[in-house]
Amino acid sequence: MRTIQFLSIAVLATYFSSTAYAQRPSQIPLWVDGAPGSVDRKDEAEKEDVGPGKCNVTNIHNPSITPYLVTEKPPRAAILICPGGGHRMLCLGHEGYDLGKWFADHGIAAFVLKNRLARDAGSTYSVDEHAMADTRRALRMIRSKASEWNIDPAKLGVLGFSAGGELAALAAMDSDEGNSKSNDVVERMGSRPDFQVLIYPGSSNRFTVKKGMPPVFIALGAKDRDDISKGMAQLYLKYKEADVPAELHVYSNAGHGFGYRPGSKGAAGDWPLRLREWMFDSGLMPKE
Repeated sequence: MRTIQFLSIAVLATYFSSTAYAQRPSQIPLWVDGAPGSVDRKDEAEKEDVGPGKCNVTNIHNPSITPYLVTEKPPRAAILICPGGGHRMLCLGHEGYDLGKWFADHGIAAFVLKNRLARDAGSTYSVDEHAMADTRRALRMIRSKASEWNIDPAKLGVLGFSAGGELAALAAMDSDEGNSKSNDVVERMGSRPDFQVLIYPGSSNRFTVKKGMPPVFIALGAKDRDDISKGMAQLYLKYKEADVPAELHVYSNAGHGFGYRPGSKGAAGDWPLRLREWMFDSGLMPKE
């Protein structure tokens, strides 16, 4: 009987993971010939740990985005999703693909980022040089394809969970208008996000605030560690002092890593609905 139970679990795991894979759009490399600093390793296979509700990926050397597009006109707001995972892996299940699909189903184009990992085993990458290069390149690429992908290039935001929240915040803190003289059309695009979404972001002690930064939506759990549960509340006040539009949601019964899981019944599980409402209020989405 025990053997039958184990087989049933294995069959279900295979079914759910294969179903998720079948529904996933194809990923698009950020650089055709490989990312600077990773060209020699771009063809290495990624390592995936996949199961029900889980898709953890490591060994990323050819950074990419996976698009979830909206075909209905007019051109849509778009969000680049930066999954968490402590810079050791990317948690692409509850912090990636499921959310990308949810956004597209609710009228928002989404792109799930696979960036190089600074703390993967044996990694030679860094957050500031390589992971941020991937994040900024992804924002540029999305803008470069705006007309093709039915996107409003002036309504492109960045969203990050945990370690990915660090990437999102850094992208909002430090950006440029692109290189107008580049032969690469992607590099001509600006990397500034038009809004930022920080979901229990890590390394909040690195974040700085100044006037004119992109508007910010923040969600976290009160039971998270102090640098997030207290740090982000303090940061919210700095946004307010700098006249940066900001909205803060603190869920009293949530900790770290709640992400987005279809069918979640808790209050924290509905944060995407609150984000969508904020986008309506902020003029990022057409009124229904």
